[in-house]
Amino acid sequence: MDDHLRRLWRHRGTTLPTPRRGPRQQLDLDEILDAAIAIADTSGLDAVSTRAVAARFERTAMALYPYVGTKDNMVALMQDHASALPALQPGLRGWATGLFELYLAHPWLTERSWAQASQGPNEQDWMEALLAILGGHPQRAPAVTMLYATVRATAQTAAAYRKLTPADEQAWVAGAAPIPDFAERYPLSTSLPPVATDWRDMPYAGLLAAVDVLATGLQLSRARPDRGPL
Repeated sequence: MDDHLRRLWRHRGTTLPTPRRGPRQQLDLDEILDAAIAIADTSGLDAVSTRAVAARFERTAMALYPYVGTKDNMVALMQDHASALPALQPGLRGWATGLFELYLAHPWLTERSWAQASQGPNEQDWMEALLAILGGHPQRAPAVTMLYATVRATAQTAAAYRKLTPADEQAWVAGAAPIPDFAERYPLSTSLPPVATDWRDMPYAGLLAAVDVLATGLQLSRARPDRGPL
C-alpha cells in the first residue's frame, strides 16, 4: 500500500508513513486537513495550496510534503476527511438530507467530479449506508446515481442562493419584467406549482420532493408481480 492510501486509511487500521530522514513529524495530519478544509470552506478550493496551509503552522510548503504528499493528494485527503459520515436520520430522506447538509457545509466538495473520488473510507461509508437502505432492490444501481446527482445539484443551487444579495435578487426580477407575455409563451412552466413559498428554500424542498418521488417509484417497481413481494 502506497503512502497516500496509508494516509487515507489511517483511522481504519493502517499506519502513517514516517520520514526516512530528518526530524520526527511534529504536526498532526488531522489538524493539517482541518486547516486546509477551513480555507476551502471560506475562500474556495482554488485558495487551497500547500503553501497556504503550511503558513497556518508557520512552516514552508516543502515541510508539509512528508505529511500530505502532493497538492492533489492533499485535496483528496481533505475530500475524504470532510466527508465523515454523521449520525443520519432513517431512510432515504435521512441519507439525502445528511449529504445535502454536508455539501452545504463544504460547498467545494461538489466541485470535485465523481472521477476524482478519494478512494477513502469516509466517502465509501456514504455509499455503504445508502446501499444498506436500498437493500437488495433490483433498481438500486440507478437509484444510487439519481440520489447522488439530485443531492449534489440541489446543494449546489442552495449554496449559490446563499451568496446572492438583495441587489442580485432585484436584478433578476428586473431582468424578467420586460417579458410581458412570458406566461403565454410558456404556460406549462409558469403554472408549475412551487415546492416552497420562499425561493431560498426551494432547493431543499425540491430535494425532499424528489426523494419522495424516487422512494414511491422504488416501492412500485418492487411491488410488480415480476419483482416479487415488497
